Amino acid sequence: MGRSLGIVSLLVSLAVAGWLVTAQMKHAGPSAKAASTAISEANQVAAAVSFRQAEAALEQSRSLNGTYAGASLDGFGVALVRAAASSYCIQADQGSSVYHDSSPGGSPAPGPC
Repeated sequence: MGRSLGIVSLLVSLAVAGWLVTAQMKHAGPSAKAASTAISEANQVAAAVSFRQAEAALEQSRSLNGTYAGASLDGFGVALVRAAASSYCIQADQGSSVYHDSSPGGSPAPGPC
């Protein structure tokens, strides 16, 4: 009787500890709203940095060739989705999100081109 009571109390205490850890992780862990918001903002800032670097290469290509079409963005972590003589759309995957930047002087926005 004493052994079975000890095992039952051990299982109950483990279940309570597991519940407490799960409840705490909802408010302070990696799946908390504040953490998710911070990760999303960091991904958007990283995309903005990549876009600014790629825009410099696009402007250089346009000054040499007269168009954005055919510009190489290898190494910038972005893709040239659409390009013409006077406009372009570049896209980057950051984390689980996709961001795009349209035409010269645009600002990063969520979603694909």
